[in-house]
Amino acid sequence: MLNLNNQKAIDNLHQNFIKPDIPKIQIGDTIKLGVKIIEGNKERVQFYEGTVIAKKNSSINTTYSTKSSSRYWN
Repeated sequence: MLNLNNQKAIDNLHQNFIKPDIPKIQIGDTIKLGVKIIEGNKERVQFYEGTVIAKKNSSINTTYSTKSSSRYWN
């Protein structure tokens, strides 16, 4: 178990990486994001849109699960 001083140091480090201008994402929101795909020496962005169905963890360790909306694939 981490002692209290180590936990404070980790929390301070996390605060340095949190961007203040990112909107709050909740379950039920529809999100669109771009995924960078590298094929050989080519690079492109594949956009993905889906509804958030689960959220795990917090702070910079947050992960989201989505259900895709296949009609929005480009």
